[in-house]
Amino acid sequence: MTRFLLVLVAALCVAPAALADGIAPFATQGGPGVLAPDGSARFVALAAGTGTRIERIDAHGGGTLRTLFVQGAWGIPVATYSNTGEGVSPDGSTLVVADVVHTWPHVRSSFLFLDPQTLQIRHRLTLRGDFAFDALSPDASRLYLIQHVSSADTTRYVVRAVDTPTMRLLPHRIADKTQRNWVMVGYPLNRVTSKDGRYVYTLYGNPENVPFVHALDTVRGVAHCIGLPLRSGDQSNLVLALRNGGRTLAVHWLSGRPWYTVNTQTWRLARDRAGGFPWWGWAAIALLLATIVLAYGRRARTLTAGTARRDRSPARLGSWLPLTRPR
Repeated sequence: MTRFLLVLVAALCVAPAALADGIAPFATQGGPGVLAPDGSARFVALAAGTGTRIERIDAHGGGTLRTLFVQGAWGIPVATYSNTGEGVSPDGSTLVVADVVHTWPHVRSSFLFLDPQTLQIRHRLTLRGDFAFDALSPDASRLYLIQHVSSADTTRYVVRAVDTPTMRLLPHRIADKTQRNWVMVGYPLNRVTSKDGRYVYTLYGNPENVPFVHALDTVRGVAHCIGLPLRSGDQSNLVLALRNGGRTLAVHWLSGRPWYTVNTQTWRLARDRAGGFPWWGWAAIALLLATIVLAYGRRARTLTAGTARRDRSPARLGSWLPLTRPR
């Protein structure tokens, strides 16, 4: 557990600027910000006196395209300890920024909904309690939040949803209904999202238990949790990747060594053989070894037969044949 926490501390040390007391998810000021889905612009939040300057920057030329000044401390959401910016809906229609709070637990949590093109503020949402950005549905009609539910344990949380047209926090938590006894405890390490932005897979580390993947369908508002059979080792070295058009979720190590795959239709967990030594490679090695053994066997038999013939030659036989007295 000590090593695990040291890795998280190191990740926070390289984070660009103000963090919401270092508990992921959080909001950041400075750094690379978040990239628009089409790659044309990047959004950053910068401290500016008593307020925050939010900028839309040309991703290619680097020039500032739009600027918005807002009173208070606001930042780009970061959902995992990988420090990757979030907050832009997959269709590019909405940018969400979160308040940067340096005390924990948060008494109130606030979010701004902006037009990514003009940076005009469309809505402001304030909730009582400790909430943090988690994800947006593709059309930004749903905002998903992490709600910390324990003032003593920062790893205990539930997922909640906000209906953005009405700015209403929906009453029920987003949970895996097939696993009612599942308790979501852990640290969000990294994530991967489907190309259309609908499915968000987040890897959570848990030094006291097994790591798990939280799979969120942002359109239907349902989730599934997949426990990974790892009770020891450095969980922070695990990485997620999508394969086969999103039908397979691969869990592998930072080194690239494969580990497990998850079928995203059935949630079946299997050993990941992709990227390992191919079967035909092992077959070739086996054939080569068999050839060497056969060749060595033939050579040994040939040498043995040759030795036997030499031992039975007249010159050698005379050395042990009994002597007879000539008549």
